[in-house]
Amino acid sequence: MTSVLDDVRILEVGGALGGALGGWCGKLLADMGAAVIKVEPPDGDETRSYPPFLDDEPHKNRSLYFWHYNSNKRSVTLDMESESGRDLFMQLAAQSDVIIDSCPPRHLDSLGIGYDAVSRATPDIIVAAISPFGQDAPYSDYATTDLTALAFGGPVWSCGYDDHTLPPVRGGGNQAYHTACHFAAIGILTALVHRQFTGEGQFIDVNMHAAQNVTTEGAVYHWLVAGDTVQRQTGRHSSPTPTPEVQMLCGDGRYVNIGFPARTEEQWFHLLAWLDEHGLVGDLSQYLTPPSREAIANRDPVAIRQMNEVMAAVSELCMANTAYDIFVRAQNLGFQWGIIYSPEDTLEDRHFKERGMQAPVAHPELDAEFIYVGAPYDFKATPWAIKRRPPLLGEHNEAIYAEIGVTPSKLAALRDAGVV
Repeated sequence: MTSVLDDVRILEVGGALGGALGGWCGKLLADMGAAVIKVEPPDGDETRSYPPFLDDEPHKNRSLYFWHYNSNKRSVTLDMESESGRDLFMQLAAQSDVIIDSCPPRHLDSLGIGYDAVSRATPDIIVAAISPFGQDAPYSDYATTDLTALAFGGPVWSCGYDDHTLPPVRGGGNQAYHTACHFAAIGILTALVHRQFTGEGQFIDVNMHAAQNVTTEGAVYHWLVAGDTVQRQTGRHSSPTPTPEVQMLCGDGRYVNIGFPARTEEQWFHLLAWLDEHGLVGDLSQYLTPPSREAIANRDPVAIRQMNEVMAAVSELCMANTAYDIFVRAQNLGFQWGIIYSPEDTLEDRHFKERGMQAPVAHPELDAEFIYVGAPYDFKATPWAIKRRPPLLGEHNEAIYAEIGVTPSKLAALRDAGVV
């Protein structure tokens, strides 16, 4: 399959956070077809040392963490602190369309290979700098982690349980890093479209803290517009006022998240018919329509009573069935209900398998094949695929440096000097 990104060449360079903070952005674009070259220091990207490792054997080429973030990429090693390394970087940049920079703010500028220098030599270059607080914004020199970014940026305030004696809950999986990377990827794609019409490159300053702040759903807007503070609620949207509990325990010990049981008149009658199969309609037959969200939000006593009766009946329905059976029946009826899975269960679910969430990837160097997590999206004009396993450290030095005129003997000398 061809992709609209097949002709796009990207350099990915990063600091201590680069493995996730820039690595996810590079992976998103590489899996959509862009040619992404990961520029690593001669001893390798820091995340090559992150566990877990294949067979619990620590090695720079066996980190499963590194594998996850670097499918479809190629790797070159380069000491950009050296003069020769900076010259090589500028030559690589001259043949590239995009640079993803997740080094500390202004670090590349301090080496003389930042956007100003690169754009003078390559005016149509696009540089996306991803950093915790932006290049020149307040706190730009502060250190951060995924945890502190989520807490300081705001999302953690909205995440947790109805029981507020428990602390907020931070979502796992480097969500803060990923949020910033999605903004960066969208910015890069937009800049590429702009360049098609104008021939202009540009600098994109991605502030991870700001990215968290504008993705707090309604929390920030509630505060800015109405002065309201949203409250954390178990498995549902945070809200200034409490909303009905929506997680239901099923007969097999699993939970389903039902949202509100029925949102339209058609769904209401489907729900009544389903409840009637189990003899659970009871007094619900007196209601011709489901209670409206507005009535519930305004604490209308009739709507509240109806809602409580519905929830009680649905709870009994769930206890009389397995979570999977509830999930399948609800989906077939058009309800917005979902089963609550562990990560392992999610990957093994046959619906996710059918959608390609298990992506087999060959590792010829190990004479083995491993299952990777599949696409987070389904674009028809820009198909997603893992065509190549993550690169071994410096695996593509010879081929890529040859493209800029570095002979094998020169490359050997650079290697002996610790430049590559």
